[in-house]
Amino acid sequence: MNSQNYSYPLDPSWTTKEMEQVIAMFRAVEDAYEVGIDRSKILDCYRTFKQVVPSKAEEKQLGREFEKSSGYVLYQVVKAAQESSDKKIKMVGREND
Repeated sequence: MNSQNYSYPLDPSWTTKEMEQVIAMFRAVEDAYEVGIDRSKILDCYRTFKQVVPSKAEEKQLGREFEKSSGYVLYQVVKAAQESSDKKIKMVGREND
């Protein structure tokens, strides 16, 4: 399990609610790696996240920053949730090997 000694990549121009929505997405990614999470929750968080971060380029940038600090990959979790029919998503990553 990750020691959580990192911060989430956030844009200071976002509202508090937008920051909460982006943080919820990053927490869902953490849960996918650490304990497993319902696929529907990931997809719901991602839909909300995309309302705050509609740009694919910005999404990739935030994902890279988050991966660099946490070791967790936003893209892989979202892809797994979109392609899987399983109810729960549990990622296997560098932090848990």
